[in-house]
Amino acid sequence: MKIVLLSVGKTDNSHFAELIEAYVKRVNFYIPCEMVIVPDPKNRKSFSEGEQKIAESNLLIKTLQTSDYVVLLDDKGKQHTSTEFAKYIEKKTHAVPKRLVFVIGGPYGFSQEMYNVANEKISLSKMTFTHQMVRLIFIEQLYRAMTIINNEPYHHE
Repeated sequence: MKIVLLSVGKTDNSHFAELIEAYVKRVNFYIPCEMVIVPDPKNRKSFSEGEQKIAESNLLIKTLQTSDYVVLLDDKGKQHTSTEFAKYIEKKTHAVPKRLVFVIGGPYGFSQEMYNVANEKISLSKMTFTHQMVRLIFIEQLYRAMTIINNEPYHHE
């Protein structure tokens, strides 16, 4: 199985980009993992909120494969502690045959079509973060999950 973090738009902040890349490398020690970034839709500044959600979701959906297990990172999703998330990941490694794809939407979230494609939703927090922060927080939590699964001393309870 491979884990994919799929997102819209590049990471502009070089500090975030460096940290995200460092954690992707750490995760790859345990399981294949990659970041896939789709470009922002063209002329998005002229779009309404709804049009932007649709355009972004269409770009994300085009990137998906039919065999993907798709999990939206969504504020209305199920929340986990770090230990629960580790158990979740461990179960998925046994159940998902090819790609486990975690999707970060644009600033307005997802279109209904994206919700229809998804298998489930999880939430990192009830708080709102920038998309760049979500990338970093998620990939750090994925690394933390891998160390929990492997009984390594990174996580403290």
